[in-house]
Amino acid sequence: MARPIVAIIGRSNVGKSTFFNRVCGKRISIVKDTPGVTRDRIYADAEWCGKQFTLIDTGGIENDKADFGAEIRRQADIAVELADVIVFMTDGKAGLLTSDREVGAVLRTASKPVVLAVNKLDNNETDTLYDFYELGLGEPFPISCEQMLGIGDLLDEVTKHFPSVDEETERGLSIAFVGKPNVGKSSLVNRLLGFERVIVSDIPGTTRDAIDTPFTYNGARYTLIDTAGLRRKRGIEDESVERYSVLRTIAAIGRADVVFVVFDASEDISEQDVRIAGMVHDEGKPSVIVMNKWDKVEKDTHTVEKYNADLAGQLNFMSYFKAEYVSAASGKRVERLLDLAESVYARASMRVPTGVLNDVISDAVRTTEPPSHSGRRLKILYATQPSVNPPTFVIFVNDEKLMHFSYKRYLENSLRRAFDFAGTPIRLKITGRKEKE
Repeated sequence: MARPIVAIIGRSNVGKSTFFNRVCGKRISIVKDTPGVTRDRIYADAEWCGKQFTLIDTGGIENDKADFGAEIRRQADIAVELADVIVFMTDGKAGLLTSDREVGAVLRTASKPVVLAVNKLDNNETDTLYDFYELGLGEPFPISCEQMLGIGDLLDEVTKHFPSVDEETERGLSIAFVGKPNVGKSSLVNRLLGFERVIVSDIPGTTRDAIDTPFTYNGARYTLIDTAGLRRKRGIEDESVERYSVLRTIAAIGRADVVFVVFDASEDISEQDVRIAGMVHDEGKPSVIVMNKWDKVEKDTHTVEKYNADLAGQLNFMSYFKAEYVSAASGKRVERLLDLAESVYARASMRVPTGVLNDVISDAVRTTEPPSHSGRRLKILYATQPSVNPPTFVIFVNDEKLMHFSYKRYLENSLRRAFDFAGTPIRLKITGRKEKE
């Protein structure tokens, strides 16, 4: 099940970034008393009572802009489009302002659930709280991000609105198409759908939004997510519409089951291609590297071998990658993509029996002895797999400080040789546990 997305919206300096940092457990957003410090949306994964979600911190709505009304509409529309749940953050010390009423008016018409938070109520000043009922967004939740008061009650309410498993199942397998502008993402989507659902143009940046299209193929349900092309950051103007498209793409990766990372085979692999693949890897998503425009490449008997070698060199952090060479223009090999998506998703969902897992780890240890340091040798006690998507393994050892990164990589490669994890990252977590005497 894809992680739900929670977006925080509100005026500048109401405490959105502080709330974001408290919930995510680390200082990711810049927190400062100067309004407008958070200039871009920042996202991170969070968890509350076993429910995982992605939290998005937004730039504050500035009330001194000439186009303030348009800014309200833009911020709210983006939050509504991206999020499964919206947290509308207000300032209890400042009280209910006209700008809060304007944002509230927009959110009242939203199709997504909105949870109203009144921040900076360090001493439970309930008199101020009652004014916020005027917004018509239900019960306001008094909180203090600085003092960590009321945040649990707020998150309880937020998680009540998460999509159910049944709703996710109806979407079928969700596949996101990501890549630079003009690599052919929309053309691939249209080829798979058999009709032009998405506008296709040679002009980079034609697709501004992440567009979801459900369809059925051979009796199986799918949702294809076409995304805006990701440019290099320095090529994006601070306040441009494209800046918001970047976040839509990041959110699409987060909610996809499988990601197709689309490269233009007729061009050299660029730093931005590698960066986008790295985003998918960091999200732990099973993926396929789709080399599009293969019809434009002059070929000989070694062409595919050369391309694969180039990919292996550029994507050395994701040695598990699977590549497919296609042409959206001619349709060549495009029909293979859905089967590949099913294949890599199945591998990402694989559970290894505990006994078999420990046999593989034991064989690896017998083949290559664990490292030692200052007279102490690393001992592998046992291993287990607590989760999938991506497959995650916890290896219990006598002292995790003795685990060298090269031996950890050796264990990962041993698992990959024993089991077919092609197309998906795997996670190894090393935990120290004292041996029984």
